[in-house]
Amino acid sequence: MAQKILSQENSCIVYEIGSDTGQMLLTEYEVFPGIKLIYKDVHMHHYEYSSPEQKILLEINHCREGRYEHKIGQQYYYLSAGDMSVSRNAEDGTEAFFPTNHYHGISIIIDPEKAPRCLSCFLDDVNVEPHQLMQKFCAKQECFIIRSTESLEHIFSELYTVPESIRKGYLKIKVLELLLFLSSLDERASQAELHSCPQSQVRLAKAVCSYVCANMNQHITIEELAIRFQVSPTQIKKSFRNVYGDSVYSYVRTQKMLSAARLLQETDRTVLDIAGECGYDNGSKFSKAFRSVMGMTPRDFRSHKNLPIESVRLER
Repeated sequence: MAQKILSQENSCIVYEIGSDTGQMLLTEYEVFPGIKLIYKDVHMHHYEYSSPEQKILLEINHCREGRYEHKIGQQYYYLSAGDMSVSRNAEDGTEAFFPTNHYHGISIIIDPEKAPRCLSCFLDDVNVEPHQLMQKFCAKQECFIIRSTESLEHIFSELYTVPESIRKGYLKIKVLELLLFLSSLDERASQAELHSCPQSQVRLAKAVCSYVCANMNQHITIEELAIRFQVSPTQIKKSFRNVYGDSVYSYVRTQKMLSAARLLQETDRTVLDIAGECGYDNGSKFSKAFRSVMGMTPRDFRSHKNLPIESVRLER
């Protein structure tokens, strides 16, 4: 895992992390002492981080796009677009998995030992204590997760569109707003159970994904997968959707089309040749599948050689 600092000034650090599965761009701001806000732009499958320090931190994650897996103990929690989680993490190490190889979101990391004891020192009416938030959300449960609400969406949507000229002060206001919002939430409203999986389901889903992605030129049915992995078709479907947020068929089709898009950009191979590699013996069926994922035909996509693949999908 290679890490490179791209820029560092005042309270902002931009760094890139690369591995054999892709890259991640992190833009980190120190909003208050002991409180960091990190923008994450991820195009990789897996990320591991270790630190010599031994601290317990409060971590707030918001998913804007993609899918994020967070392992706490023996349980796996998943965020999709609009979800927010609150959890307690040890700074000595963290591990994250991005099932769709694509994730955009925000993490707010709070070190209760370094953060102001009470944030009312910034605004008189903001009576929020980081220690109390950790106790509230993490004392009786490993992870607190909620789907987007109008108030939550309002807070985070503005964090993604902050003008650079006012960013430093604006981030302080928005973080205070978020912490005040959290202090008013009922911790019993957590939907973590609906967004979690036991280890056995995760292992099955990832094994299935690895197998079908290694054999994308073949048409593999759920029944064949069930026989291969010695489980029921229902277990295959449920485990895969819980981890990847999609059906096996839809996920594989998307991966095939992303692979085809890269071949269209990086090689001079014919569309029919690429279609065959993706398991299509019919050019029109391949074109229809490609358009359903990428929003344009293979020929139109090839004419946009310098267009980032992910930006095409996000514009749809």
